[in-house]
Amino acid sequence: MACDFYNCYERDIDLIKQLNIPNFRFSIAWSRIFPEGVGKVNQAGIDYYNKVIDYCLKQGIEPWVTLYHWDLPQVLELKGGWTNRSVIDWFVGFVMQCAKSFGDRVKNWMVMNEPSVFTGAGYFFGIHAPGKTGLKNFLPAVHHVTLSMAAGAKALRSVLPNAHIGTTFSCSYIEPYSDKPRDINAARRADALINRLFIEPVLGLGYPVADLPVLKELEKYFQPGDEDKLKFDFDFIGVQNYTREIVKYSFFTPYIQARLVKAEKRNVPLTAMRWEVYPPSIYHMLKKFNAYPQIKKIYLTENGAAFPDEVVDDKVDDVKRVKYLEAYLEQVLKAKREGCEVSGYFIWTLTDNFEWAEGYNPRFGIIHVDFATQRRIIKSSGYWYANLLR
Repeated sequence: MACDFYNCYERDIDLIKQLNIPNFRFSIAWSRIFPEGVGKVNQAGIDYYNKVIDYCLKQGIEPWVTLYHWDLPQVLELKGGWTNRSVIDWFVGFVMQCAKSFGDRVKNWMVMNEPSVFTGAGYFFGIHAPGKTGLKNFLPAVHHVTLSMAAGAKALRSVLPNAHIGTTFSCSYIEPYSDKPRDINAARRADALINRLFIEPVLGLGYPVADLPVLKELEKYFQPGDEDKLKFDFDFIGVQNYTREIVKYSFFTPYIQARLVKAEKRNVPLTAMRWEVYPPSIYHMLKKFNAYPQIKKIYLTENGAAFPDEVVDDKVDDVKRVKYLEAYLEQVLKAKREGCEVSGYFIWTLTDNFEWAEGYNPRFGIIHVDFATQRRIIKSSGYWYANLLR
């Protein structure tokens, strides 16, 4: 049930309004629209999202829809999921249905959420669903996801010519462990994999093969015309940042010869995800994405922190989260003052939720959820954010 937004959506949207938040980013579950992945539409799923969208608008809140936030219908995974090139057509069918069903009211669309995470964690490391591993799964998934991102955006544009269309990328500020050339080169390879793998082909620059030679193996998945099919002129790019990574040369790490130096070994402040609290990371990533002349507009579509919150006397005084948000927003403002394009900011996240492989333990919300009773408590960070917005 997680935070049971399905049944609690009116209450949660009321809380968004109470916190002075003018926009609501949420995703549409592919399997709720097409239980069989393609074919017959589930009208109850369409009706549900129409209720969510209509209630947002009734409360004066602008819906921002993410089309794909990692929930591929299982029936399609059994056919190979993102490793099967047919997924491009399956995805376009899903996007077209959403555009036709919701596009009269939804103006802002994000095609995909963090492709590097769901391909890397799901199709290389196997720590997220579907638990596949190795290059033989990762590389076709990367190529088909990138093609689908562009194809999905084109499908949206064909149905909704005036829509505001973007897609989102996770990124971490990468620094070398030392000034030794082999650490610097290792950091460059890690940056190509973590930060550049998806954005550059979308911008028409191709995959970053020069800095990560293993990507040459993507060629076997190319078909004629794919170079052009990878590109789309997005209205905006969503940048999602939480932390930085320190990278060291590693002879024994296949394909990349680089490894991350874990934050807990570096004597730095940590979140409950064991990620370093490093506010300048968001500044550096805004600078990095602003350096691409092809990007028109940037939104920070995720930033936030999980900490071990405690309920005391029906209150959650999450001082660390307030400090985190304040420090990161200061860095956003610094980038903006230096001329960086940044048009908006979304906190991750509204309510405590189910955090993929980590389950219910890391709490990212500015609203506390008691998962047994579904009771909501606005945390100190929620009140702080509402006051900031006011």
